[in-house]
Amino acid sequence: MEARVLQQLQHPTWIDSDNFARKRTGTGSGSGSVRYSRRMKEEQRLQVMISAHFQLNKASNRRNSVSVEVTCSYKNFPASIMESESFYAPFDEAVMLKNKSQEIEPYLSGRCIYLVGMMGSGKTTVGKVLSGVLGYSFVDSDTLVEQDTDGTTVAEIFKLYGEGYFRNKETEVLQKLSLMHRLVVSTGGGVVTQPINWEYMHKGISVWLDVPLEALAERIAAVGTGSRPLLHHESGDTYTKALRRLSTILEKRGEAYANANARVSLENIAAKLGHRDVSSLTPATIALQALEGIEGYLKEEGSMATAEF
Repeated sequence: MEARVLQQLQHPTWIDSDNFARKRTGTGSGSGSVRYSRRMKEEQRLQVMISAHFQLNKASNRRNSVSVEVTCSYKNFPASIMESESFYAPFDEAVMLKNKSQEIEPYLSGRCIYLVGMMGSGKTTVGKVLSGVLGYSFVDSDTLVEQDTDGTTVAEIFKLYGEGYFRNKETEVLQKLSLMHRLVVSTGGGVVTQPINWEYMHKGISVWLDVPLEALAERIAAVGTGSRPLLHHESGDTYTKALRRLSTILEKRGEAYANANARVSLENIAAKLGHRDVSSLTPATIALQALEGIEGYLKEEGSMATAEF
């Protein structure tokens, strides 16, 4: 039975992936690469390879893990900026992710998913998990802005040209992305401050990753503030500096984040699962809650019928 379940976890559909070679990972473990719809191939919208590597733990079936690696390129955007990533999840969690994604994917109608939230909220990490289970491509809007400015980093753009210049570039990127399909987009923390950006994002579905400020400050302190231009002018130790500045930023942006179609509160998830804090939540757990939030929005807008009993 386990073998049958493992086989089902390899997405049964195919994408136009002529530019990608079949990739094997590991030894003694199963692996698979898949394609997606003929329509996508004809329209040449996506070129995606998904390689699923199943790693079994003999000690307990319930702790079997699944690793999924996604390599993508998208029309008008080179493969170098389309992220590749692996994620690991407990076997049961991976099955739930797969099932939920299969439930809602047909009702998305190819609409893009935009992840919004404060800096350090995990948009990139969770976005890669979502893109993997939905068969979407993943892009980071900051990376696209950097590419559009000859590789200048976001921190350097702020320093050389100012925040206003960056925000204009960010809007240009979103305008282009809004014309595309089947993307999970990790946005910059301040994308919500420009009303025009919401017009573009609402052509897809937006999800707010709401993370407690203390957790955000801990994450940022762990990696430093070098890549966070809005945190450069605070004094004190890294954690205190990050927490103080994040509090100010959230006061200004909190209502804007609430414009998202779905909200994923990590604090609520942790409480529901009996965790003491949000640091123990896995990207797969958060991604599953994001899918449930998207499902709720789809039912609310009428795309998905609500079951009646």
